[in-house]
Amino acid sequence: MPAPLSQDDFIAFDRKQAALGQLLFYDKILSGNRNIACATCHHPKLGTGDRLSLGIGEGGEGLGTERTALVDENRIKKRIPRNAPGLWNLGAKELHTLFHDGRLSIDDTYENGFNSPAEEWLPEGLDTLLAAQAIFPLVAQFEMAGNPKENEIAGAVHDRIDASWPILAKRVRVIPEYGRLFVEAFDHIDTPEQVTITEIANALAAFQAIEWQSFDSPFDQYLAGNEAALSDGQKRGLDLFYGKANCASCHAGPLLSDQKFHAIGLPPFGPGRTRRFDPMVRDVGRMGESDRLEDAYRFRTPMLRNVELTGPYGHNGAYPTLEGIVRHHLNPDGMLAEWSPETARLPSAPWLEAIDFVVWNDKREMARQALFRDISPLTLSDDDVSDLVAFLTSLTGTQSVTSPPFGIPEKVPSGLPLDE
Repeated sequence: MPAPLSQDDFIAFDRKQAALGQLLFYDKILSGNRNIACATCHHPKLGTGDRLSLGIGEGGEGLGTERTALVDENRIKKRIPRNAPGLWNLGAKELHTLFHDGRLSIDDTYENGFNSPAEEWLPEGLDTLLAAQAIFPLVAQFEMAGNPKENEIAGAVHDRIDASWPILAKRVRVIPEYGRLFVEAFDHIDTPEQVTITEIANALAAFQAIEWQSFDSPFDQYLAGNEAALSDGQKRGLDLFYGKANCASCHAGPLLSDQKFHAIGLPPFGPGRTRRFDPMVRDVGRMGESDRLEDAYRFRTPMLRNVELTGPYGHNGAYPTLEGIVRHHLNPDGMLAEWSPETARLPSAPWLEAIDFVVWNDKREMARQALFRDISPLTLSDDDVSDLVAFLTSLTGTQSVTSPPFGIPEKVPSGLPLDE
């Protein structure tokens, strides 16, 4: 078992910057059409996710399972191709790779400290991996930017990825309250005109890292020496997790993730995160970033604290319950054969339904995916599965979940409505 997490395992962030980041996180000003915020798909009321298998980003209305796709000329053109992950413990020092396919990592390939989709065009001065991550949803067409010709942000992204960030920064800094807060929070900012996307990203990172830091679960208390923190069933589940079930071979270390990539044969559906030259709907996972065949259909191991709160599970949210995803790990091909489209939590969008499950009719693609498995079947009793699920619920934080440092603001400086 890992050593207990402590405050020393997390990057220290400035609380004034975090307070500013709180407002930005909930403010739709950062989206191209001013109609979606970071919080829309990562809301604390929904475990910092959206409770959907594949969400509706830019162009939708509502929150979580109540979020709807608009119709007629305003209808969405595509679902978000992957599940919205939870935001817990993203400020950990040990963390070096983000996104389901690992397309952002700490690396000096482009001589700016990160290997990222922006390559050499990534802005300078980003303090952390989390800050680097924060700027990419802002320029993703179906997440927050919108479609070309709809707004100046989307149009600029269509030209080159870094062209939109100065426009977004100006949009924020000309709001008097934001301008004042940036001057107060950043020592090197003397006037609002100096604010760039870098300060916005660093503020967003500071907020997320402080707000959703969680290591006070019953499991953490148990690691610290309090054996009474876990029930008998949870202790049996812990023994399975670190023993016969072999969960800890991937969900390893203090963060309960090896930060590596594994093929577990999840049921494929949705538009997939296709590459420019893909001739069909598919998601090849890590291979989309690395271009190496050995990485095909492999996805990053998620961290597990607060996993009880962050369903549906898997890179595409294939399973709505912990029991479902546990049973899939035990018998991937058997569960794949039994899985049905009704299992997925997909907001109604009839005009997209032809795409949602088209991959199931592509026999060659399904056969290719079946070649890649990094887990072998394992027989456990129903009681064992129940104990494993019980253990996973022991990873849920206590005060860190119920009383976060900042919470949801009553309003944001742009005056735009909040998603609540």
